[in-house]
Amino acid sequence: MKNNTVVDRFIRYTAIETTSSETSGTHPSTPGQWELARLLQAELTEIGLQEICLSDTCYVYAKLPANSQADLPKIGWIAHLDTSPEVSGKNVKARIVEVDGEQRICSDGTTLLGADDKAGIAAIMSACEYLQEHPKIEHGDIYIAFTPDEEIGEGTDFFDFEHFKADWAYTIDGGELGELSFENFNAAKAEFLLFGINTHPGDAKGKMKNALLIAAQLMRALSDEIPEESEGHKGFYHLTRMSGTVSEAQLHYLIRDFDEEEFERKKRFVQYLANGINEQFGEGTCLLNLQDQYKNMRSVMEQYPQAVQIAQEAMRSIGITPDIKPIRGGTDGAMLSFKGLPCPNLFAGGINFHSRNEYIPVSSLLQSVKNLIAIAICAAGHPNS
Repeated sequence: MKNNTVVDRFIRYTAIETTSSETSGTHPSTPGQWELARLLQAELTEIGLQEICLSDTCYVYAKLPANSQADLPKIGWIAHLDTSPEVSGKNVKARIVEVDGEQRICSDGTTLLGADDKAGIAAIMSACEYLQEHPKIEHGDIYIAFTPDEEIGEGTDFFDFEHFKADWAYTIDGGELGELSFENFNAAKAEFLLFGINTHPGDAKGKMKNALLIAAQLMRALSDEIPEESEGHKGFYHLTRMSGTVSEAQLHYLIRDFDEEEFERKKRFVQYLANGINEQFGEGTCLLNLQDQYKNMRSVMEQYPQAVQIAQEAMRSIGITPDIKPIRGGTDGAMLSFKGLPCPNLFAGGINFHSRNEYIPVSSLLQSVKNLIAIAICAAGHPNS
């Protein structure tokens, strides 16, 4: 494997702006995702994969056919095209710097880098090319998918299982070297819409109902469990957006917890707060829109231990100690798992995702490629009975 192949690919992908948008109303949500999808479609063709398809909703599918007559597991590799809308992904200028003897790829500091998840894409492409160039490495069918709009929670909305017939898959969308995850938050979003009554402040006694102060009351009630004070398996309420006037205000929260009972308690609590506001200030003061987003995939993965065992075996075979940790966020793998495709999450190597300080060690990116190759080898060592 040429060391510069995956690096060159990754840097080429980062130059394409693929920031997703929650407000565009289209799918994919931004045109840059089409540009990267078409590039990948062409590169997959050049590598020599089969059943290559670019769907009308911007999903790229391909298949690396088995080169064995044995009945081997059919596995899949998945990564997403878009980058987070939290930080600009326009005009990314990726560069390689050396820090304490380690080569790192980073942006120029004015944008994110896009290792989430273009590092995953680059690793998949390079692993496919390597396996094509080394046909003596036995493997079963390997299905590939690159999905749009993962960052805004729409990455599996139009996923086509007719093009992706794996027994299980891996999202290559994790962080640091060795990271392996098969559980994630249960997730919901809560949107409070608050209605006040505005009058002239000089004549407001007994008349004014300030929606901003009611919003502040809600914020205080939800301030004990916040991301800034949460780690491990502890959940939180995360205030992501707020706006308003005296007459009307909005609060947008994310609700997260690994434990299903605690997750349900958190949802009941926000409903309790909304009911309390209406009792205190009058019916109709607070409208709550509470929606589930995704579930903890651990309950599914416990039924498919082979997928996790092979991932650990592959890492150890190339000298990596698996770092099993929960995903303190969401992943397409969680939604796919509940749609019938078990899907643990593997490291791609990036650090400080969704920020201008994002970077990826070159060595971690190279190890991500080797890990995928090792997974293909280890899966072939576990033929179906």
